Amino acid sequence: QVQFVESGGGLVKPGGSLRLSCAVSGSSFSIYTMGWYRQAPGEQRELVAVIGSRGATIYADSVKGRFTISRDNAKNTLYLQMNSLKPEDTAVYYCNLFWERDPMTNYWGQGTQVTVSS
Repeated sequence: QVQFVESGGGLVKPGGSLRLSCAVSGSSFSIYTMGWYRQAPGEQRELVAVIGSRGATIYADSVKGRFTISRDNAKNTLYLQMNSLKPEDTAVYYCNLFWERDPMTNYWGQGTQVTVSS
């Protein structure tokens, strides 16, 4: 069973920065596609950014140029650097692990709250 430890969320003013981390238990971290998703109150969960096992990245248009997803396979950890934060970035951010070779391998972290407010 995969376990996640998410951290780094909090309250920040518009224009500020936060760095989210997601530490994943178990081996074979490097083979998985990892992603960050978010869900605002009353909204559906949406993709923020994804990073493949070889480092290829995809970003939602709303965060391009402001957010950077990265991974440290030696530490089994996923990161999301968020800069120039806006109030509309307020949401619960979830870490996701997915393996294309087995769609049943799809796990979610517990989520961490990010609030952007003055």
